[in-house]
Amino acid sequence: MATAYVIILLATGILLLSPATRSSTLGVEYVSRLIEIQDREKAPASVQVSAVRDAVDRFIPSHSSSFDFQIVTKESNLFGMLIRISGVTGVELLTGLHWYLKNLCGAHISWDKTGGSQLYSVPKAGTLPRLKDDGLLIQRPVPWNYYQNAVTSSYTFAWWDWQRWEKEIDWMALQGINMPLAFTGQESIWQKVFEKFNISNTDLNDFFGGPAFLAWSRMANLHGWGGPLPQSWLDQQLAMQKKILARMYEFGMTPVLPAFSGNVPAALKNVYPSAKITRLGNWFTVDSNPRWCCTYLLDATDPLFIEIGKAFIEQQVKEYGRSSHIYNCDTFDENTPPTDDPEYISSLAAAIFKGMQSGDEDAVWLMQGWLFAYDPYWRPPQMQALLHAVPIGKMIVLDLFAEVTPIWTTSDQFYGNVEMYGVLDSVGSGPVEARISKNSTMVGVGMSMEGIEQNPVVYDLMSEMAFQHNKIDVKAWVDAYPSRRYGKIVPSLQEGWNILYHTVYNCTDGAYDKNRDVIVAFPDVDPSFLSKPKMYGRRHLRSENRFSKRNSLKDEDEAFDKPHLWYSTSEVIHALELFTEGGSLLSGSSTYRYDLVDLTRQSLAKYANDLFQDIIEAYDSHDSSGVAHLSEKFLDLVDDMDTLLACHEGFLLGPWLESSKQLAVDKEQEKQYEWNARTQITMWFDNTEEEASLLRDYGNKYWSGLLRDYYGPRAAIYFKYLIESLAKGEDFNLKSWRREWIKLTNDWQNARNVYPVKSEGDALSTSQRLFDKYLRDSGVNDH
Repeated sequence: MATAYVIILLATGILLLSPATRSSTLGVEYVSRLIEIQDREKAPASVQVSAVRDAVDRFIPSHSSSFDFQIVTKESNLFGMLIRISGVTGVELLTGLHWYLKNLCGAHISWDKTGGSQLYSVPKAGTLPRLKDDGLLIQRPVPWNYYQNAVTSSYTFAWWDWQRWEKEIDWMALQGINMPLAFTGQESIWQKVFEKFNISNTDLNDFFGGPAFLAWSRMANLHGWGGPLPQSWLDQQLAMQKKILARMYEFGMTPVLPAFSGNVPAALKNVYPSAKITRLGNWFTVDSNPRWCCTYLLDATDPLFIEIGKAFIEQQVKEYGRSSHIYNCDTFDENTPPTDDPEYISSLAAAIFKGMQSGDEDAVWLMQGWLFAYDPYWRPPQMQALLHAVPIGKMIVLDLFAEVTPIWTTSDQFYGNVEMYGVLDSVGSGPVEARISKNSTMVGVGMSMEGIEQNPVVYDLMSEMAFQHNKIDVKAWVDAYPSRRYGKIVPSLQEGWNILYHTVYNCTDGAYDKNRDVIVAFPDVDPSFLSKPKMYGRRHLRSENRFSKRNSLKDEDEAFDKPHLWYSTSEVIHALELFTEGGSLLSGSSTYRYDLVDLTRQSLAKYANDLFQDIIEAYDSHDSSGVAHLSEKFLDLVDDMDTLLACHEGFLLGPWLESSKQLAVDKEQEKQYEWNARTQITMWFDNTEEEASLLRDYGNKYWSGLLRDYYGPRAAIYFKYLIESLAKGEDFNLKSWRREWIKLTNDWQNARNVYPVKSEGDALSTSQRLFDKYLRDSGVNDH
């Protein structure tokens, strides 16, 4: 047996527990009955402990015999017991293990793509450090720790097999996440439900989106795009969902299932001609093509609405054997309701909830609050009409953008691309401020990034906030971060991280950062727009590019989305120097290699924005040789960045494409799935020969292979027409540029060339070479 130490980790936050729960919010009181129900229905203690032991064997097998685990009741008095790690669920046990490894052994847990877990600092089994004899009690201030965004299922999870899902669920438990979305496989449930309403499988071919676009199909933004879904996909994903749910329940989690929002197939109009079915408006198509957009909405006042809502809940419970009684439904996500009449909104909300409750009398509705920040339609009367239509304690609202623009502060408590970005100070204080605010209705914290496997520092801190009762000293936390992440103290890296803390990870301009750097989001405009400093340029990039929230994928009053820069580039370049200085001490560290590649990429991307502006200025000055020389330099930079990104597995295109093909059962499916994967990260939805889709470069990625074969050639086309314009003395041929760019896009999306799935090259030497080539004497230090 291991040396005796005690870790006691309890999930509290409801009024049944110790005096530490006095800080519980009004919201926790409202949901206390649901929590009691969930506690009664949790997997037996033996099942949860067994699941925890299996996870430890996967995560740190060399130390699996060093820890002892026990599930206890919330009322237990644990002090003095000989149990090593105790908690009320399997999630708490694994979070306790994580807490111990992090705080006493200096370890770090991250996604494999962002460097994986640093466990080298953990002492050998039998020599692990002890806690004090009386142990430690850690309590959640609120019951739930939420995870995922509705679109994460497509941006990240689309092609996952069970092996990847198993790793993710382990990661969730280690981070303390006990309320994840569980959306996989729902199309198979819908197929069975709609069959009861005389909708054939053929009718659904135009309803479901393709495998990489299911999130937007589910949200009624589009239909049919990327499909149809093969029956093998439906069956495969349903089987996967059953595995996912089984493991989540084994850990004592509260998975959130989907519910009916009114989105229906077109064929329902024919089967029920008297039903109140309307079409929603255009969602980002070029020409409002009804083949893909303008989905069908069943009116909430129609009796059929509750029937379908009930059938969907019942079918899920039948298929999965149980539920956690919490169901997600997002009404009008990036779609505007047909009327702003509060009575209509209220009837819609009441019908949605009645559909849930008819299928599960203990149902609670969980919704993303993104629509309140996204769409100015949602004024206080409309918000109140939606939220007050559901009984108190029966609705949970996620404040999705709270680290930048919290909605709870202005709504009476509700009546995360490849880019280094974050607001660490807000993460370290915001959850506490929300919980201790007057009449707080907060019942949990969480993470709702659109895509995962990036900015690990932000998610490391955020997961910790689920257990923090007070605001934390973020500066002190950041000081300790690099030694945990890399497994040793390297002074130059600690200094470098302090710079990143007050620059890259201190975005205070209120901007929603989706990466719009020129390389990955090339401006589709006439260069005359680009030559105006007020529209684009160094001054603008440094100080003027601010907006409070995303009202559309493109700002309505501007020709294109501008790159976002909120920090001093010279300081970040100095941080990169410090990172390379310490590299010789960390040559074997995957976490270091990831951060070095990411920081070098970040610096070069901002330099590329300036280089592009130099090209435009040369064009504006009719300097043909300058345009040619600078264009060549830009394209060399893109190629060099592709080489840099190839140095770490987290920046490769190959794994995304190969994982899509591995889910196919024949060659035709391989082709369809790969097209889905290629399309989602470049340009998707409709486009014409001369007009690009509005949904281009939104899910852009700095991935090796993508830069060399798509982003670089795209820029080369634009530069070719710049040079041709000057040579002929004619205006820039915007139509020809678009036609050739769109052809490049279509050809690349239909290509089948294979990309590496393993990294190659030395990250440190490549970073140093590119630093000397582009950044040391570039003038970027003056910005």
